[in-house]
Amino acid sequence: MEAGRGGGVMDSPLAMLATAAPVATPTGREVATHCPYCALQCGMTLRESPGSTRVEVLPRDFPTNQGGLCQKGWTAAELLDHPQRLTTPLLRDRTTGRLRPATWEEALAVVVSRITTIQRRYGRDAVAVFGGGGLTNEKAYALGKFARVVLGTRCIDYNGRFCMSSAAAAGNRAFGVDRGLPFPLADVGTADTLLLVGANIAETMPPFGRYLVQQRERGGAQIVIDPRATPTARQATRHLQPTPGTDLAVANALLHIVITEGWLDKEYLRTRTTGFDEVRRTVAGYWPARVERISGVPVADLEATAHALATADRAIILTARGAEQHAKGVDTVTAFINLALALGLPGRPGSGYGCITGQGNGQGGREHGQKADQLPGYRRIDDPAARAHVARVWGVHPDSLPGPGPSAYELLTTDQMRALLVFGANPVVSAPRAGRVEQRLRDLDLLVVCDFVLSETAALADVVLPTAQWAEEDGTMTNLEGRVLRRRALRKPPPGVRTDLAVLAELASQLGHGTRFLADPRAVFEELRRASAGGTADYAGVTWERVDAEDGVFWPCPSVDRPGTPRLFVDSFPTPDGRARLVPVEHRPVAEEVCAEYPLYLTTGRVLAHYQSGAQTRRIAPLCRAAPAAFVELHPDLAARIGVDEGEQVRVTSRRGEMQVPVRLTDTIRPDTVFAPFHWGGSARANSLTNDALDPTSRMPEFKVCAVRVEPLR
Repeated sequence: MEAGRGGGVMDSPLAMLATAAPVATPTGREVATHCPYCALQCGMTLRESPGSTRVEVLPRDFPTNQGGLCQKGWTAAELLDHPQRLTTPLLRDRTTGRLRPATWEEALAVVVSRITTIQRRYGRDAVAVFGGGGLTNEKAYALGKFARVVLGTRCIDYNGRFCMSSAAAAGNRAFGVDRGLPFPLADVGTADTLLLVGANIAETMPPFGRYLVQQRERGGAQIVIDPRATPTARQATRHLQPTPGTDLAVANALLHIVITEGWLDKEYLRTRTTGFDEVRRTVAGYWPARVERISGVPVADLEATAHALATADRAIILTARGAEQHAKGVDTVTAFINLALALGLPGRPGSGYGCITGQGNGQGGREHGQKADQLPGYRRIDDPAARAHVARVWGVHPDSLPGPGPSAYELLTTDQMRALLVFGANPVVSAPRAGRVEQRLRDLDLLVVCDFVLSETAALADVVLPTAQWAEEDGTMTNLEGRVLRRRALRKPPPGVRTDLAVLAELASQLGHGTRFLADPRAVFEELRRASAGGTADYAGVTWERVDAEDGVFWPCPSVDRPGTPRLFVDSFPTPDGRARLVPVEHRPVAEEVCAEYPLYLTTGRVLAHYQSGAQTRRIAPLCRAAPAAFVELHPDLAARIGVDEGEQVRVTSRRGEMQVPVRLTDTIRPDTVFAPFHWGGSARANSLTNDALDPTSRMPEFKVCAVRVEPLR
């Protein structure tokens, strides 16, 4: 965690700038905006020096980060003028097989011609769209509209399916709504007990760490459940280190103890929930000694954790990818929600359940229509009333809108797909069983990638379209609290570069939809407000002016004369009967257990210096110096059994593929488990190994655990 380069927090008028246009100062042009990386969306100020294109990042006193940024945030501007930045379209030359520079007119003509031919020959669904959780709300909305109205395809999904889908499905099932944190982030620092499940905040969201420090300094109990002793776990007051894939059993055991010890909030359960009796019968089978055998977590730790949660005046349970990226991720999250409801936490100030959204617009990106089963406002695409409302806004007949499509991994691997348009994603590195995905993309009749660098996915494309970066376009993002924020442009894109909205508008026009699509982000947001009105994620009362004036507006906000909603569930839940639902869930083994041939568990995650597939951060020199290459973590006892030393190259193999990386020895991991970060491609690609088994509800792949073997590469 960093408080600013000088050690303090900037407290100047510039820190509160609310104007959309850059402000001229004696030292250059400045604009208040937000970091392009994670869902914390830290506030920052960008400054462009006079007579120079160099952009400097300055701290800004925004509520979530209070001036702090991590190393990724401080160096974010270095990508704007990177020598590897794309500034002209690229076309695959059919003679040489190589990408060559092309004009925009030539590149778009190829895209339009091939889409038209493919859909005429194979049908509308032969063309698919894949978006990203880092796209602005305006772009996510426009992408969903483009797929359904222009292409008429049901085949659209986004990489948030690999991130938030399990927590989203569990939240919708229990609460009737999916908002990562249904309370302000600052509540975390006031909790008497904080339970973090599969969350390594110290490396993934360092400025969030200030709230963990506050919570500990107040004397709060901080408990982490994670197979690794991560930097977050090492700072906690208690660390539970389960076998990968056993978090659900741990949650059921905690609830078993709460019931046995008489710690239930019976009045809350009676007046605000349904379904507890069936859950009680289910968790009766999860006595602590049995769960110790399943998970490896000692009975004493289970009992101490349950006691800390149940006896706290304020308690918060937070889950993240470690609990969610499993083929039973929805049920695992549900088990922790059941625990929170049994203790009467949701809706109580300073208490509750929440999930830590990952990608920059992971929240907004899943609300406005780029998911396979959704329309804007978090409406279901198979709901006739939702279809009628959105069709009116779009000026089309409801029957013309396609139905739900396949989830991300299924979309990327289906034989039905003949063409794919990718916006803001790098699935060749980030998808599970990535070798299969890579081969499928190579076999397409048409692959179009919009990006500002030649990512591993873009390198396979038939057409690459260079697009604007975060500091070159206006728009909105929605952070992990459900706070709608303003991203502001410091400058225009370089010559030859267009925004994603401009690309979509031009393609729509050339595909016969005239001026129905807008390239101006403010105009797109105004349409988004109308389309989301009355939906679960209602943005009707959110305007750019309000966002500027109020340091963001929390949805739902149905009217401009009503405040936003920073705290949900105070009086009721947005379910038909106003009650939250407890759902019985049973632990089941991971999709792929260890065996004699593959005797170790592999789990994957992030490191401090890099973000997601690494397409951005692996091009920033200070971040590469901090984390120059991939690796695999092994416990020293395991390394001794295999016969490898620190730094030695090993081959890690699963049933789906292999990676070759050097060893790091650490006693922070279980001896039966190895860890690899997923930021690198090529022979160091961790997702060559990961399991494509899918959660039956969320369709989340089982990224977090698979069976592998490790061998010296000699």
